[in-house]
Amino acid sequence: MRVLGLMSGTSHDGIDSAIVDWSMEGDVLTGVITHTGERPYPAELRARLLAALPPSPVTLAEVCALDTLIGQAFADAALAAGEADLVCSHGQTLYHWVSDGRVHGTLQLGQPAWIAERTGLPVVSDLRVRDVAAGGQGAPLVSYLDRLLISGLPGRAGALNLGGIANLTTAEYAYDTGPACALIDAAAPPYDRDGALGAAGTVDEKLLAELLDEPYYRLDPPKTTGKELFTPGYVTSDLPPADLVATLTALTARTVADEIGRHRLDTVIVSGGGTRNPTLMGMLAALTPARLVPSDELGIPSDAKEAIAFSLFGWLTAHGLPATVPACTGAAGPRILGTITPGSGPLRLPEPLAEAPVALRVG
Repeated sequence: MRVLGLMSGTSHDGIDSAIVDWSMEGDVLTGVITHTGERPYPAELRARLLAALPPSPVTLAEVCALDTLIGQAFADAALAAGEADLVCSHGQTLYHWVSDGRVHGTLQLGQPAWIAERTGLPVVSDLRVRDVAAGGQGAPLVSYLDRLLISGLPGRAGALNLGGIANLTTAEYAYDTGPACALIDAAAPPYDRDGALGAAGTVDEKLLAELLDEPYYRLDPPKTTGKELFTPGYVTSDLPPADLVATLTALTARTVADEIGRHRLDTVIVSGGGTRNPTLMGMLAALTPARLVPSDELGIPSDAKEAIAFSLFGWLTAHGLPATVPACTGAAGPRILGTITPGSGPLRLPEPLAEAPVALRVG
């Protein structure tokens, strides 16, 4: 089954896509990647999206407009990606409702009916809320893919994604460690290209110590966070721009390295946009003895990993299989994720599978 995964993360910069042809042989799931791509949001839509993020006030009229416009943008990305049998769309997170360490709700925009109407394909969407309803954090859902990827690696292995927010998966846990690129991007919009600004600056140790005092870092997993906490206005400073970006880059490196050390990891599979920031990756490498391995070396393009994960989730849902790891999200048990919007014809799903895959090969 060819499943198109569509994903836009906490950087809010565009839509990642991946088509994977999945097949099951015994207990091994094999995925052949036939397409990966990235489609930036139109400038006007991205500006409206960023203006609607917390702590900015937003009207229901604007939420309705964004739900439609993001859905249309996802439909455009789906049309451009190529042929598939099913679409799995994450949509765009607008709000993740966290209070006292508990997630009460989560809101992803991008009306799937636009994708179904334009492609004629059935669409799996709204995947996070089922995990939340079962008492989970609704994130990081990518832990299902991560667990399969690290299961065959020697020693203590983990997987790290550096998007707007950083998340870490180990054999026991999966959770958001804190900001990855979110604060860096806010200080050097749209982002610090090649880490040049951070490399030119000097880390302000006083500000870094103040930032490390954030209570979120002391919470035990499972836990999740987002731009509801790490807003563009989270840091106010009179530092020169280069020094501020250097300090925020050090904050990401330090908080991630602390968590890698906490779990005594030997190998960490790294993906996400932050891998393209050599200043961040250099700081992180200097702070941890763990071997940092790009996910590309395991057949997963680092920029497309989350889109590939949502392609996998679509396949699992279509086959009646859960896509959550309760130990990682904190849910009461495994859950089949998402809602399904039919395509242009009758909805026909494969026969449900009795057993989930225990191993994964992707290439």
